[in-house]
Amino acid sequence: MEKSAFREKSISELVDENYVHGYVLYYLGVRFYEYSGQTLEQVCRERNLKLDQVIRELESPTLLQEAQLPLVDYPLDLIIQYLKHAHFLFIKHKLPYIGRLVESFKANHPDYIHLEKDLKLVFPLFVEDFIEHIYEEEDTLFSYIRLLERALKGKANPSRLYYELEKNSIHKLSVEHEAHDDEMEGIRRITNDYTLDRSAPLHIRVIFQELQEFEKSLITHARIENEILFPKAMALENRVKQLFFEKTRFN
Repeated sequence: MEKSAFREKSISELVDENYVHGYVLYYLGVRFYEYSGQTLEQVCRERNLKLDQVIRELESPTLLQEAQLPLVDYPLDLIIQYLKHAHFLFIKHKLPYIGRLVESFKANHPDYIHLEKDLKLVFPLFVEDFIEHIYEEEDTLFSYIRLLERALKGKANPSRLYYELEKNSIHKLSVEHEAHDDEMEGIRRITNDYTLDRSAPLHIRVIFQELQEFEKSLITHARIENEILFPKAMALENRVKQLFFEKTRFN
């Protein structure tokens, strides 16, 4: 799209053409639903933003593309760092944005009154459970894997290693993790699998698109953990156990 096209289009038109524009504008300080009738040029002037810079951001937004990375070839420590960075983006960027969209949504139409109430009730609960799961994963699974990596290099305290090997199991953690793989089931239920027609208000269409894309990110994220992280961690755990018990047998 030419710069003049961005400049002259209304905010609602830009977001309607590509919902990602709403996300970019939000983190530039512009809530699209508050400036829907104004052109981008008018909003930039009002908000004291540099129009050319805003257009560049709209033309090439930086988005997380997990599926495109060759993570299967990465060592465990880099995979964990990558997953933690993804967690950070989920918790500090995507979820606050979607939460603000949900919080500010005003149905003003009988067809969407119940949906508004349901989303405002269920989404905060989903976020709370999701964040708790993420922090628990980092505190248990990731910490355990890091201990195993140190142990393989001979840098772990033997007493603590024995305790953790007795307490934890990558297989058990994997099974527990799979129980959280469909965390958005409740969201799908109240949105009827994100079903809307094109006559629905722009605001709710953006919410549904963001929720769908977030769920896609979670599916990809879970696949990386289930198909790459856990198999690598299981192999590491087996090597550490073998080395540990061989060493204790000869002492």
